[in-house]
Amino acid sequence: MTVQVTIKPSGHGYQADPEQSILQTALDAGFILPYGCRNGACGSCKGKVLAGEIAHGEHQESALSSDERRRGYALFCCARPRGDITIECREVRALKDIPVRILPCRVQKIERPAGDVVILHLKLPANERLQFLAGQYIDILLKDGKRRSFSIANAPHDDACLQLHIRHIPGGQFTEHVFHTMKERDILRFEGPLGSFYLREADGQVEGGAPGKPIILVAGGTGFAPIKAIVEHASHHKIKRPMTLYWGARDRAGLYLHELAQSWATTLAGFKYVPVLSDNLAEDDWHGRTGLVHQAVIDDLPDLSACQVYACGAPAMIDAARKSFVDACRLPEEEFFADSFTYSADSLPSR
Repeated sequence: MTVQVTIKPSGHGYQADPEQSILQTALDAGFILPYGCRNGACGSCKGKVLAGEIAHGEHQESALSSDERRRGYALFCCARPRGDITIECREVRALKDIPVRILPCRVQKIERPAGDVVILHLKLPANERLQFLAGQYIDILLKDGKRRSFSIANAPHDDACLQLHIRHIPGGQFTEHVFHTMKERDILRFEGPLGSFYLREADGQVEGGAPGKPIILVAGGTGFAPIKAIVEHASHHKIKRPMTLYWGARDRAGLYLHELAQSWATTLAGFKYVPVLSDNLAEDDWHGRTGLVHQAVIDDLPDLSACQVYACGAPAMIDAARKSFVDACRLPEEEFFADSFTYSADSLPSR
């Protein structure tokens, strides 16, 4: 059995599972409501029930007082609908609607998919969650006041931990620590979410609509991280736009989640994956594409006039791709979205 949830003042509506929280059903339906902790502790998801009945669920009095309950307010992260309901709340529609926060986190897990790449899984405190858009990044705050920027590699719906992909930069203050001395359960602080690199969903349709503009994803090295978040977000929300991922690396080890990208090509409708190596080694036994990743896009897609491009990687790759796609492939300049990684051994952010 499902129930109808109507959101005011937008007028958006969707069918919801009454066993799930109002917040979760809204996110699953593609409507982004504000939230913070997801467990009734912070009050960020507070809104008003205009019609219908709900089960409030467990929450802290400091987040929702008895007086507020009597006046019809609820915490949508823990409240569940008992039937058709109408709620009143703000919807997140732009970057300005998502607060930038400074939060602590614990290193939950450290993975090493390649010799020079670490995947960090960061766990927030029990009463905190970070709201972000797929493709954004966070700044790790170091004790000396410096910052290191890393893209969030998981999609917003999968936010129990934040996943970061970190490449080793010899001599880099933070990456040397990550690769040689960091341990699970270490505590870090970060600021985020940051950045304007995220999927422009208004140009595509969700389930039941016609596909929108094809999406071309171009990743260089660990620039795969925000691209991964975008793909998983699009899959979760059943966005039907055709997507092609070009992932470039120097050698086979640089495609550190190659099997994951291959699995998308077999399980996601309309998804294609093209890996490209620029300096493949003899021991790689590589029989795929070679050369520069942006050139592979040009060779395959000489006309990008009806596409959107999302590119993430080193500045040289981003600059070459932007110029070539716009000048040679007729990509509208406003349809090129990029996140440029700057690698540094001392003062600059490294991603």
